Amino acid sequence: MKDETVQQKTQQFDAKAFLKTLTKRPGIYKMLNADGEVLYIGKAKNLKNRVSSYFNKQNCSPKQQVMVARIASIDVTVTHTEGEALLLESQQIKRYKPRYNICLRDDKSYPFIYISSHHDFPRITFHRGAKKRPGKYFGPYPSAGAVRETLKLLQKIFPVRQCEDSYYQNRSRPCLQYQIERCTAPCVNLVSKTDYAQDVENTLLFLEGKSDQLINQLIEKMEQAAAELAFEKAAGYRDQIGKIRSVLEKHFVHGEKGDVDIIVCAVKAGLACVQVFFIRNGQHLGNKTFFPATVEEYSPDNILQAFIPQYYLEKQVPYELIVSHDLEERELLQQVLSHQAGHQVIISPKVRSERLKWLQLAQTNVENALLSKLSDRQGLYARFLNLQEELGCDETPKRLECFDISHIQGDQTVASCVVFDREGPVKSAYRRFNIEGITKGDDYAAIHQAVSRRFTRLKKGEHEAPDILFIDGGKGQVHQAEKALAELDVKNVMIVGVSKGPDRKPGMEKIILPSEDQPLDFTPGASALLLIQHIRDEAHRFAITGHRQRRNKAKRQSALEGIAGLGPKRRQLLLKQFGGMQGVSRAGVDALCSIDGISRQLAQRIYDTFHLQQDI
Repeated sequence: MKDETVQQKTQQFDAKAFLKTLTKRPGIYKMLNADGEVLYIGKAKNLKNRVSSYFNKQNCSPKQQVMVARIASIDVTVTHTEGEALLLESQQIKRYKPRYNICLRDDKSYPFIYISSHHDFPRITFHRGAKKRPGKYFGPYPSAGAVRETLKLLQKIFPVRQCEDSYYQNRSRPCLQYQIERCTAPCVNLVSKTDYAQDVENTLLFLEGKSDQLINQLIEKMEQAAAELAFEKAAGYRDQIGKIRSVLEKHFVHGEKGDVDIIVCAVKAGLACVQVFFIRNGQHLGNKTFFPATVEEYSPDNILQAFIPQYYLEKQVPYELIVSHDLEERELLQQVLSHQAGHQVIISPKVRSERLKWLQLAQTNVENALLSKLSDRQGLYARFLNLQEELGCDETPKRLECFDISHIQGDQTVASCVVFDREGPVKSAYRRFNIEGITKGDDYAAIHQAVSRRFTRLKKGEHEAPDILFIDGGKGQVHQAEKALAELDVKNVMIVGVSKGPDRKPGMEKIILPSEDQPLDFTPGASALLLIQHIRDEAHRFAITGHRQRRNKAKRQSALEGIAGLGPKRRQLLLKQFGGMQGVSRAGVDALCSIDGISRQLAQRIYDTFHLQQDI
């Protein structure tokens, strides 16, 4: 019946007759249903070839076939070039938001930090909209909150006024900001124009990414004040240097001085997440998360291909975009964005060194954002219900546990146990086990030992029993877990193995039950699979973290003098730059390696000296 209905609807649109008259020039096409609703908008270098592909069932996915079955007409707009088609497609998608397109719903302008230039005592403030007032603008920032946070930090370091002009012009005495030393009260002439101008100049240097120059100037002033025995003044400069370094530790992108956006994408279970990280003048201004509306499970490169023109064609574009996946039409996008921006725009899918580090950090963030979105409580309970249905349980499971093993060639083997309930991960119940006394690399023995130790504690009443025990592995690991429970006489716990499929791709896992010879067939697209992937990935992450902690334990040291490659001159320079041992101990890797003569490897060794990794 379904096939007959689809066939009848398809016959309403005479594709063959339409394609006979369709041009081969570039342009866009709009697919409409019988009610005139736009189903899909696309662009093409060759309209005839592109539109024809939708009516070739061999090349269409099932969801595309469903869309094609709803087509009643197709409108075509011819353009001079493919670049013009890309611009028009982006505008039309934003206007109509078709169901089958990847749609970005974000029309807000982005905020900036503004420093006036027409006042005797300039003001620093939040700005959104047209840049008509004289002065300097810094940004864009991902959100108003990011601007306010930056303004708050700046106020602690540089006492430049942030008050409204109407408030400033009507003061007869200093306000509270002066009392707490976050403003020098220019409103009542308690600071000279020269000193205030210096504070403004320092603020500009900081926002322009010239922090090294600023810190060196402050160090010179500190040493000069100390030589003149003005110790209070010298202490003030020292404190200001410490505050600047503290801010840079959180916001500075080491090795990056230009304007760059890092754009990453992750896809799971039909949900897509894109994050944009803003870097301006070498400072990380924050990031913004998007969940583009999609019907199909597109690949990350397809989503980025659709996201970038919709997002940037009406916004200020930086000089470089670093992307997590290569794009099929990267050269076309570079050409169109460069034309729109008025300067060259480069899209970089492959980066190295510091840029690779920041790209990896962005990828970690987007994956976490996606998992958080997928783990909302209402959806999680629905997945528990679906798990009951797929596994044939008599009751809906309340508690799940999952085991995984991590090691490198059998060394420092660590087993992890993570726990989920209907509210999501129960991190207080997570446990790790350092595996000892087994043959190196014997995952079967490792699983047996970990399960035995975990459920021995259960027998002692230390924790409650799970309804389902997931084991990250195949039949061998599952049978070892079953054997361990049998030895302890633990019953009423269902054991399920989660084995990676032949391509080792997420979503292709094999679900193994001890009593079955063949993997269990789950319903395609079942939400229970997402729950299984989530708990398995969490067990894997927790095991790797424990393994790395155990592996690095022997490398930790406590004395600055014992660090290889750190001689007396470098130690003295470190202490001067950070204001003493306490400052060095609080510094991060990026801050440490910004000092002349300190490489990233040496900075990492210094950082490891003062910081011990903690359990989650």
